[in-house]
Amino acid sequence: MSLKFGTSGLRGLSTDLNGPAAAVYATAFAQYLLSSGQARSGDPILLGRDFRSSSPEISAICAGALTRAGLTVLDCGAVPTPALALYGLEKDAAGLMITGSHIPADRNGIKFYRPDGEIAKADEEAIGAAAAEITTQSVRIDATPGSAADHSEPAKALFLARNKAILPAGALSGLKIGVYQHSTVARDLFVEVLSYYGADVIPLGRSANFIPVDTEAVSPATVDLLKAWAKEYRLDAIVSADGDGDRPLVSDETGLPLRGDLLGLIAAEFTGAAVAVTPVTSNSGLERRQSLSILRTRVGSPFVIEGMLEAVRSGQTGVVGFEANGGTLTATDFTLNGILLKALPTRDSFLPVLAVLFLAARSGKRLSALAAGYALPAALSDRIENFPLETSAALMAYLRAGVDNLSAFLAPIGAPESVSDIDGLRVTLTDSSVIHFRPSGNAPEMRCYVEAETSDQAQRLLEQGLDSIRAFARQYG
Repeated sequence: MSLKFGTSGLRGLSTDLNGPAAAVYATAFAQYLLSSGQARSGDPILLGRDFRSSSPEISAICAGALTRAGLTVLDCGAVPTPALALYGLEKDAAGLMITGSHIPADRNGIKFYRPDGEIAKADEEAIGAAAAEITTQSVRIDATPGSAADHSEPAKALFLARNKAILPAGALSGLKIGVYQHSTVARDLFVEVLSYYGADVIPLGRSANFIPVDTEAVSPATVDLLKAWAKEYRLDAIVSADGDGDRPLVSDETGLPLRGDLLGLIAAEFTGAAVAVTPVTSNSGLERRQSLSILRTRVGSPFVIEGMLEAVRSGQTGVVGFEANGGTLTATDFTLNGILLKALPTRDSFLPVLAVLFLAARSGKRLSALAAGYALPAALSDRIENFPLETSAALMAYLRAGVDNLSAFLAPIGAPESVSDIDGLRVTLTDSSVIHFRPSGNAPEMRCYVEAETSDQAQRLLEQGLDSIRAFARQYG
């Protein structure tokens, strides 16, 4: 089976996952929970899914496998991943989310949750080992679909209640906000929550077919859509999320998307957090904020969660995490609007969306002006899709082989001054700009992240970086 764990869950082609593989990994997860004492026979386990065409069938196969393994399956339907995680914490139940997040529609995946939250890298290894053992047995894998009790309404209700308690009543009155609905499972919940706070909400672009939206590298076609809608409807903002609703997308009044790490920063300051844990790919300007202590990690929610837990274990209070895609996690409880907001240590798109819109409403400033006020270095990122894993591995090996290789590769771009190898290769150039090369952890993609003094410089640097990657691929091929 050509499936692998990446930065967030198991990923692969839908055709590889849909069938025995789904049953294998669901069974492996159940066996791991039971053998480790995190679940007992008959305990509830949750199932959620996104709107990909393959997700309902994969979910049904997992339901059958989990039931045969001795657990009681609760079907939460098409819900955002943070809603599934929240419901799991409330029910003290493990869970599986069938989703490929932002990757193309021909791919899918499974995110796994223990009763106490998202799995760690050690859990991934144990689940993978159990799956490998099952596949080596000379017994035919039973992939018969199963059914489960419908818990979609209580799961959504709990998530709505949480998000309707974050801001004061009427906090977004006076704002006209578009919701780019496409195929995200968060689409109707965004409309309901924003309307509840008094915003004039315009649903946009709803799709019956799955549309992959990467909030960390918004496609030019998507930006064109956002700009056209912003102008046509005279919007103050447009909000959206990726397929499973854990990564936010917010555009300003012109339709230009705000950086995800800026959304995470605003959310962290909104909660009053003292510590923010974020990957090395997030903007280097975060360290300039006097209100927050910034801790850096590798890319991926398991690493951010481990960093948050380390901060809590060291005695820190007010701990949050966020990724460059804007997904925001809370490791500790916070009191917002006089109400306790319980920790939710998994990516959430709603908290950062509400935080930035509230800041705009309270200050009376346009989102473009708010973003400019943070004075972060201009940062951009993009990816080359369908980039063979073998080629990306060869590129990274070449760049790491020695300073001569790195200097030669960067010669058309600039001269390296310092290098970080925490996750991928992050190079600071002599003009203080930054270029970061990193293979995706869960898809055949090569990513490039850049920072520069101006947006034009960042765009030029990004194009040069992507061109250099393509040139290497042509030579390698």
